[in-house]
Amino acid sequence: EVQLVESGGGLVQPGSSLRLSCAASGFTVGSTGMSWVRQAPGKGPEWVSSIATDGRASYSDSVQGRFTTSRDNAKNTLYLQMNSLKPEDTAVYYCARGFYVRNIPAGGQGTQVTVSS
Repeated sequence: EVQLVESGGGLVQPGSSLRLSCAASGFTVGSTGMSWVRQAPGKGPEWVSSIATDGRASYSDSVQGRFTTSRDNAKNTLYLQMNSLKPEDTAVYYCARGFYVRNIPAGGQGTQVTVSS
């Protein structure tokens, strides 16, 4: 059974950093593209970042230069390092299997990130 469990969210001040984790089971994160998707209150899903099997990562314009996606194949875990957080980064963040995933994965629980002073 494929399962993705996100963690690491929280309430932080603008300019702070957080690292989100996505623990995978039922498949190997290194064998497929992986994505981060977020949904802010009252808005639709937004693609944030993807990482390909060769390790190359892509980012949306809104997070380029501030966020970094990586994975640890040994731990079968995907990460999203978020620096210089802004209030507009406030959202529930989900990880998803696949490259350039733009929808919230079915059954995803996500992790809440709130950026506020």
